[in-house]
Amino acid sequence: MSAKGTSDTAPYAGPSASQRIDKWLWFARVTKSRTLAQKLAAGGHVRVNREKIDSASKAIRLGDVLTITLERRVLVLEVAGLGTRRGPAPEAQLLYKDLTPPPAPREEVPIAPAQREPGSGRPTKRDRRRMDAFHSGLDDPE
Repeated sequence: MSAKGTSDTAPYAGPSASQRIDKWLWFARVTKSRTLAQKLAAGGHVRVNREKIDSASKAIRLGDVLTITLERRVLVLEVAGLGTRRGPAPEAQLLYKDLTPPPAPREEVPIAPAQREPGSGRPTKRDRRRMDAFHSGLDDPE
């Protein structure tokens, strides 16, 4: 405990507190290293309150909404606290509120008539003719 009675690992949240975006991304465990956080911010993959940033030194404050484009997903996070260190994951989750919309449900793709069950061996001549007809858009030859 610190002198003020708060935990040393609690997110820092002063009245006009701000923190560099790269440090915050690293503290919140969005990236594995601070260098990757700098590259993410400088590469234009981060928006602060819908404004694209191009510098890792951009200051963020409590209540800012970050839109982060990662390799296979987009995160929308609201800054709920400013960190003082890179702690464990439960501590990092206190730094933000996840506003990311849930992914769209995946549609079941029906099995095409030309697809075969895995492990069913080589196709016969009849199977091969059906696959060729399907891929060329022709009607079933039989």
